[in-house]
Amino acid sequence: MAQSLVTLQGDLPGLKIARLAPYLFVFLWSTGFVGAKYGLPYADPFIFLSLRVFIAGAILFLVARLLKAPVAIGRNAMYKSSLIGLFLHAFYLGGVFFAISQGVSAGVAAVITSVQPVFVSLLAVKVLGEKLRAAQFLGLLLGLVGVVLVLGPTFDSSVSIVGIGAVFVSLFGSTTATLMQKKFGTGIPMLAGTAYQYLASGLVLAIAAIATGGTHIDFTPRFIGAMTWLIIALSVGAVLLLMWLLNTGSAASVSSLFYLVPPATALEAYILFGEKVNTQGFLGIGISALGVWLVIRRTN
Repeated sequence: MAQSLVTLQGDLPGLKIARLAPYLFVFLWSTGFVGAKYGLPYADPFIFLSLRVFIAGAILFLVARLLKAPVAIGRNAMYKSSLIGLFLHAFYLGGVFFAISQGVSAGVAAVITSVQPVFVSLLAVKVLGEKLRAAQFLGLLLGLVGVVLVLGPTFDSSVSIVGIGAVFVSLFGSTTATLMQKKFGTGIPMLAGTAYQYLASGLVLAIAAIATGGTHIDFTPRFIGAMTWLIIALSVGAVLLLMWLLNTGSAASVSSLFYLVPPATALEAYILFGEKVNTQGFLGIGISALGVWLVIRRTN
C-alpha cells in the first residue's frame, strides 16, 4: 500500500493527493482530543484505549487480507513494529488519555506534547543524519510560540501533578516512536506493521487497566460513537497517514505538522462546544501555520 501511494505521485492527481495528505492528517489527528472528551466520561482510560487499538489492529489485518498485502512480516520486523507501537500508542495515547482522566485539560496536554517537533528535529540530526536548515529551525520556534499563544490561557494552578507527569510520558513516547518509525519502519509493510503495533500496545494497555483496576466501560450511544470515530478516523486513517508521511518525508517536516494540531483542536472545540478563540488565539494559529510552512517548504 505504501508503495502504491508513492507511485501515485508520478501523475498530477497523485501529486495533489500527496500535497493534501499532511492537512488531512492534521485534521484527523486533532479530532482525537474531541473524541477523548466525548468518550472518557463513560470508560476508564487504559481499557478504553486497549479496546480501541485491538479493534483497529483486527481491522488492519482484515484489510491486509482483502488487499492480499503481506501479513507475516518476520520476527525482526514484528519486534520493531511492536516496540514502535509501545511508544506511540501505549505511552503517547495512554499518557494523554490518563492525563485527561486526571483533570488535565486537553489544551495543557496539547501544549506540552507540541514540544515534540523540537525534540524530534534536533535528535534527527544525530540519530537519522538529517540536516536542519536555519529556516526550518526558525519555523520550529515559531510553531512552538504559536501553540503557546493559542493555548496559554488554558493553564491554571490546579492541574494534577500526576496528570502532568503522564503528559511528559506521552511526549517521550511520541518523540521516540517518530524517530524509530523513520529509522526502522520504512521497510516494514505498512498495514501489517501497524496492526502488530496495535496488538503489542493493546496488550500493554490491557495489563495497565487490570493493574490499576480501571476496567469499567459504559456502552452508551455517545461512547460507541466516540469509539467508532477514534478507531476509523484516528487509529486507521490518521495513523496510516502518519506512517506513510514518515516513510516518504523527513522526521522534522512530519513532526512540525503536530504544531497545527492544537490550533485545529481549538477551532473544533469552538465549533462543537462553543469554546471561544480570542484574538491571541487567532494570532497563534497564524504563527503556527507560518512555522510549519517554513519547515515543510521545498527549497528547490
